[in-house]
Amino acid sequence: MTEPQDPQVRSLDARSLRGLAHPLRMRLHDALRFGGPATASQLAQKLGESSGATSYHLRQLAAYGFVEDAPEHGKGRERWWRAVHRGLRFDDSLLDDASPEVRGAADLYLHEVATTRSRDLSTWLGNRDTWPQEWGRVSDMSSATLRLTPELTGELVRKMHALVDEYRDLAGEADPGTAQVRIHTDVFPLTTD
Repeated sequence: MTEPQDPQVRSLDARSLRGLAHPLRMRLHDALRFGGPATASQLAQKLGESSGATSYHLRQLAAYGFVEDAPEHGKGRERWWRAVHRGLRFDDSLLDDASPEVRGAADLYLHEVATTRSRDLSTWLGNRDTWPQEWGRVSDMSSATLRLTPELTGELVRKMHALVDEYRDLAGEADPGTAQVRIHTDVFPLTTD
């Protein structure tokens, strides 16, 4: 039985990966996904880049279908952008693609995801004292080491994803006290010497 595909989650393929696997493009895409519509100038200021660079990379993201115009936000000649999808799905087979270019883009993409996760966590740790105490009490930074087969590991990952999906739309944006909450999971085998 195949899992139903969420139209708000885009599956990356070799072509789309080439359009996304760039550090600034990935940061721009995340800024629009998590921060909402913005102009190239606003994104440049937020990310510490030039507006020329953000404009160029936004057009590239648009060419590959990751972002689109958000004309309802524009005034005059301002061009507003929004993310097309709320999530991305990476297919591990891209790491074994026949093309070295695709394999390189896949590797770069995964390393940028890991860098972003590390930056998110470091930002939280550096700013946690600016949040209400209840957020500090419910944040989590834990790890577990289990002995599992690949089959059991796959089952665990599917169950974790299903649990996260149960919480996706429980609190609306208008509910008081809500904030975007980032959940990182990393499941990988360890080498033991």
